[in-house]
Amino acid sequence: MAEHRDFLEIPDFSTDELYDTLSLAHRIKRGDRVGQPLAGKSLALIFQKSSTRTRVSFEVGVYQLGGQPIFLSSRDLQLDRGEPIRDTARVLSRYVDGIMIRTFDHADLQELAHYATIPVINGLTDLLHPCQVMADVMTIQETFGTDLSGRKVAWVGDGNNVANSWLNAAYRFGIELHLACPPGYEPDKEIYERARTGATIRLTHDPREAVEGAEVVATDVWASMGQEAEAEERRQAFRGFQVDEALMELAAKDAIFLHCLPAHRGEEVTDEVLEGPQSRVFDEAENRLHIQKAIMIRLMGG
Repeated sequence: MAEHRDFLEIPDFSTDELYDTLSLAHRIKRGDRVGQPLAGKSLALIFQKSSTRTRVSFEVGVYQLGGQPIFLSSRDLQLDRGEPIRDTARVLSRYVDGIMIRTFDHADLQELAHYATIPVINGLTDLLHPCQVMADVMTIQETFGTDLSGRKVAWVGDGNNVANSWLNAAYRFGIELHLACPPGYEPDKEIYERARTGATIRLTHDPREAVEGAEVVATDVWASMGQEAEAEERRQAFRGFQVDEALMELAAKDAIFLHCLPAHRGEEVTDEVLEGPQSRVFDEAENRLHIQKAIMIRLMGG
């Protein structure tokens, strides 16, 4: 059985491999020819959580690389009728050349990858969102240059899957990461502790403290998909964590603002910041396409 690589979290790739993947993504975005390295290949796209950016960027990316995307919602699979993930993994491995999954429980992703004999890409779990943060890192490079070491990034808000992936990025790239989260909404402890072994990490409950002098200010919605029942409770807990113009003024003069989208304008970010001159959110969204194409080439393109 041929060996294969997965991309379940950013540290699955070495620092050199991550920089090489980012370099390829920049070349793809510039229009440098990469041919059709996925010609004759298929990628199964399993969506147990709905999506705009993840679905469209992966479907278009596979097609542009010469391959065939196969969209599979929960309704299209036997998973919701009780078929074990391990069986789905082994069957799909006989049909397609890679699997992207966007799901809830990170353990389901890990089980899928364990039993699959083809590359598996994490399109999002409740624990991690690595493709998103790789697109964010690419956006930072477009503004500040290739070297990410020592760049100061401030995360304001929930210690969620994006925050956890920022910790993984800091760990691999040596980014200085300051996180401001309300009490009880801190990131995953294990991921946090690992990141501290490879980067300068600060955790605070004060957004102003985190943003002071930051080159990048990033946030996300206060209630993610699946947390709708907690929305009002979270709105109360996150009071004072909105990214507005006053908060951005504490960042570096040339700081940029990032948000993985969709945004709840007037909650975690004001319209003025999201639409303002420091915002790079739509470049960031576009870069999902380019970085994912680079990841697919690395895993599936030979």
